[in-house]
Amino acid sequence: MTSTLNTDQLLVDDATWWRQAAVYQIYPRSFADANGDGIGDLRGIISRVPYLKRLGIDAVWLSPFYPSALADGGYDVADYRDVDPRIGTLDEFDEMVAALHAAGIRVIADIVPNHSSDDHVWFQEALAAGPGSPERARYIFRDGLGADGSRPPADWTSMFGEPAWTRVPDGQWYLHLFAREQPDFNWDNEDVREDFRKTLRFWSDRGVDGFRIDVAHGLTKELGESLPSQAEIDAITEPGAHPLWDRDEVHEIYADWRKVFNEYTPPRIAVAEAWVTTHRRPRYASAEGLGQAFNFDLLEADFDAEQFRTIITDNLALSAASGSSTTWVFSNHDVVRHATRYALPPRNGSTTVKQGQEWLLSGGTAPVADVELGLRRARAATLLMLGLPGSAYLYQGEELGLPEVADIPAAERQDPAFFRNPGVDMGRDGCRVPLPWTREGSSFGFGPAGAHLPQPAGFGELSVEAQDGVPGSTLELYRAALALRHELQAAETLEWVPSPADVVRFARPSGWQVVTNFGTDPVALPDGEVLLTSGPLAGTQLPASTTAWIRTA
Repeated sequence: MTSTLNTDQLLVDDATWWRQAAVYQIYPRSFADANGDGIGDLRGIISRVPYLKRLGIDAVWLSPFYPSALADGGYDVADYRDVDPRIGTLDEFDEMVAALHAAGIRVIADIVPNHSSDDHVWFQEALAAGPGSPERARYIFRDGLGADGSRPPADWTSMFGEPAWTRVPDGQWYLHLFAREQPDFNWDNEDVREDFRKTLRFWSDRGVDGFRIDVAHGLTKELGESLPSQAEIDAITEPGAHPLWDRDEVHEIYADWRKVFNEYTPPRIAVAEAWVTTHRRPRYASAEGLGQAFNFDLLEADFDAEQFRTIITDNLALSAASGSSTTWVFSNHDVVRHATRYALPPRNGSTTVKQGQEWLLSGGTAPVADVELGLRRARAATLLMLGLPGSAYLYQGEELGLPEVADIPAAERQDPAFFRNPGVDMGRDGCRVPLPWTREGSSFGFGPAGAHLPQPAGFGELSVEAQDGVPGSTLELYRAALALRHELQAAETLEWVPSPADVVRFARPSGWQVVTNFGTDPVALPDGEVLLTSGPLAGTQLPASTTAWIRTA
């Protein structure tokens, strides 16, 4: 069954819908559980389509829903053209797409091309076929070092802190830049390239409107006969020279994918998860490639006016260079939620891997998090972001002001980063805790039974039920902002308005301004009609950690 767009012809006609879209990321296992097994599922998503429509988003991005052993939260994919039976069926996927499309919401699917699961039929065939076989050539296998090959081909460390090479029973070793259950594909192999073309068409034919590309800067590798050491790799600073990441050759793959995307009306869109230096990002976002790339700069910034102003200026310039629109994001399934990050002392633009990590290692007790301040800042930052030109990527639960859950017992954690870096990395489970929908119940309305990760006792007061229709609640702020955003968005430009150092203020072409007070003291509100604020005003003053949208014309 292929889903049919039977309502909004705009879904078919508008090829530029993505440029200023509000995209809502759903982590399916933690969104809504319809069958009561503790794991979110597609039928749970279907049941919440009215909620998503009322929220006012333009698209949902689904994190992996494929068959998986969950060695890495679903990013270890065993079959790229099926649905995990714990999550649903292909028929339910089609029903979900149809329901979302009927609500005017497009669908973006997560594609994981750097690596598969070790349960994937190809990897099992590679193990059975042995060294030198065509089956093994789809992955990256090497003989080991030493007389008996007992040492790995290189001393590389994976992203999860373990060795990046694992030995198989016949003596060879395979590369995995992530978990050992995630063997890297060999993208020099035409079988791999053709199979992903088939996958992109499979989901596009089922009505998927676009793709989020996981580890988009990985894929191609330059592996000579003699491999460099980890120390030699770490010393490489020249962009494009790294043997494993962000190689120029990867763009040949995306140019090929662009031909597939353009087979459809409108063309399928894609957004790259590419952790690269800023001047390398535009090529991923070019019209000849994926078309858009994540900009994580605001996510990495402190709540600081100068940092925000610089990041916004730089990224608008980068988007102009690529011909794409920029993207803005504060939270996702890999990082500490921004309501919590802003509740902690500033990190001065440190990397996302480290933001909040010391706090997590303490179980969320040190330093002391200022929860009220964190939420106030998160609301202000989000309202500023929703006023910017470009795409806004939102993560499920941020519209409820959910905090990071820090004190998950070790026995109940699931993220491999926690188990493979004990005492160093607390993993990402804290941002993946299932959503609270109701004030009460064994899983606060997530499903008929419990949840696969423990929810804090206070989640009920942050639930959809607790905030629905409540003036000033975070949920109602998001609903109001997204509705106004649709009404006000115009050309992808802004004009900076001179302001004090602690104030970020800019004007949009359709006669409205966004002003955010990053300081500690109130500032005077600009003249005009106040359309929306992230928090209460103080008469004609804009309080600290507050944003206002003002109509000036």
